[in-house]
Amino acid sequence: MSRLNFASVKSCGSVIVALTCGVMAAAWPAHAGAADNNPGDWNQYHGDFRGWRFSPLDQVNAGNVGKLKVAWIHQPGDITQGMQSTPLAIDGVIYYIGPNLRVFAVDGATGKELWRHIIELDAVAGKSIFSGYSRGVSVGHGKVYVGTTDGRVVALDQKTGKLLWATQLTDPAKCHGCNFTSPPTLAGEVVVLGPTGGDIAQSGKIYAVNALTGEKLWQFETIRNDPASWPGESGKAGGGGAWMAGQYDPKQDLFFIGTSNAAPDFDGSKRKGDNLYTATTLAIEPKTGKLRWHHQEIPHDVWDYDSAYEFLLIDKGGKQMMIHLNKGGFVTVMDSASGKVDNVWQFSENVNWVKSVDPKTGALVGRNEPEIGKSKVFCPSALGARSWNHGAYSPKTGLWYSNAQEFCNRLTVADDHDPSKLAFSQPNFGISEIAFEAPPGGKPSARLQAVDPFTGKRAWTVDYPLPGLGGVLVTAGDLVFNGDSRGLVHAYEAKSGQELWSFNTGSGIRAGIMSYSAGGKQYILVPSGMGSLFPGFIGGLYPEFKTLNGGAAVMAFTLE
Repeated sequence: MSRLNFASVKSCGSVIVALTCGVMAAAWPAHAGAADNNPGDWNQYHGDFRGWRFSPLDQVNAGNVGKLKVAWIHQPGDITQGMQSTPLAIDGVIYYIGPNLRVFAVDGATGKELWRHIIELDAVAGKSIFSGYSRGVSVGHGKVYVGTTDGRVVALDQKTGKLLWATQLTDPAKCHGCNFTSPPTLAGEVVVLGPTGGDIAQSGKIYAVNALTGEKLWQFETIRNDPASWPGESGKAGGGGAWMAGQYDPKQDLFFIGTSNAAPDFDGSKRKGDNLYTATTLAIEPKTGKLRWHHQEIPHDVWDYDSAYEFLLIDKGGKQMMIHLNKGGFVTVMDSASGKVDNVWQFSENVNWVKSVDPKTGALVGRNEPEIGKSKVFCPSALGARSWNHGAYSPKTGLWYSNAQEFCNRLTVADDHDPSKLAFSQPNFGISEIAFEAPPGGKPSARLQAVDPFTGKRAWTVDYPLPGLGGVLVTAGDLVFNGDSRGLVHAYEAKSGQELWSFNTGSGIRAGIMSYSAGGKQYILVPSGMGSLFPGFIGGLYPEFKTLNGGAAVMAFTLE
């Protein structure tokens, strides 16, 4: 059992020193990240806007994957919080971000470093509980875009790494969680990004800037100005960040993003109402910030069940459907044009916070809520039926491949919680204690599973000794790549789940695996290095997390 007393949670850090080096500027092609670009590129966070994490490359396949060898390794020079980003590949060049906002361009064929830029941060960034890490960058219009942990969006020259502009969007000295830890989303000539903060005493927002100039265009309030939704002044500390990367659908000119939990996370007595737009899928027009539609998956969330994860956009029956997992262990299938619910299926094996979810409407049935002063167990835990690491979908097999985890948390809601008295960056949980434990009558478990994304019907599973925390990759070579928390990267046959190859990277996988081509060869790129807050939370339930090696490296594999 893992116990944490959140009354004493604090964080500290140090100022990051800036360093920029590169080559002379030259003309550079712009990439807007369209799905039909060079199939050898990986030019968006999920590969393309559909969230599939599917590579159409098949040079490496089930017949020859056993011949994969290390082609090159690049190390960012800092292992703080490990590697959590998904690198991008454009025209044979790799762009990635390492610990403490160290941004690199690397030759995809040789691993030769082309430039680096270490972003200088305000000292307040080091005091945040979210300091030290980033999940990626975005590239387009000859620029590399970064969201920073001191509340800015930054544009670097794609060819040289030189700073072009920086726009301050939040005041991190006054807003404890208003920093950016995921890559901005490029929506044409608009850059959209959301800050962390669902767990912090603040009011969430989503921001947009001009991709060419950095000029601020609009901001969307994820805490809806509605007394029925947020009575009194409860919304001022209502949480509701949008801390994962969104997705831009150029066909509909719509930006999709999921928001995080309401705050205090577990105490709903101070925010009676549905608490829009927390734990909600949003469809926003990127040029104006106008809300086209929304679907709140967890009204009045009192379990910390964010709706922040990726969206699968898959055509079915003449419509583009959206498949979305939330932390509460259910997958909602919606019409991406309207948000109308088509189906809801249960992802987690252990669910007790509701009796069910209506598959036709998404309405919660039979809520089981925390109670002040009473210890109660909820499954899945607040860490989710899966962490934020992403699944992958293959149009060849029609299967979605995702990690999953089965454990619960016991918690007690505090009766004297006052958000105004929290220390800087202290979580606004509203509890006196939390413990992570096995499902009632069972054991904690973890797996990689292959399922029908519309129904949840399983094709195969592979059991893991520890929760898998890396992003999955699937390829046209009928291969599924997944990294585990011990540092092994595995290749499975996509239809059967048979393991065909593995390699020990030396540190656990917390980042996104991807594939690209350079010089006529296909590469599998694996960022290695265990990090994030997850291992610290769960170390009591999984003691092995306390002994895992840290690290940070990007490893490229190709056929010998």
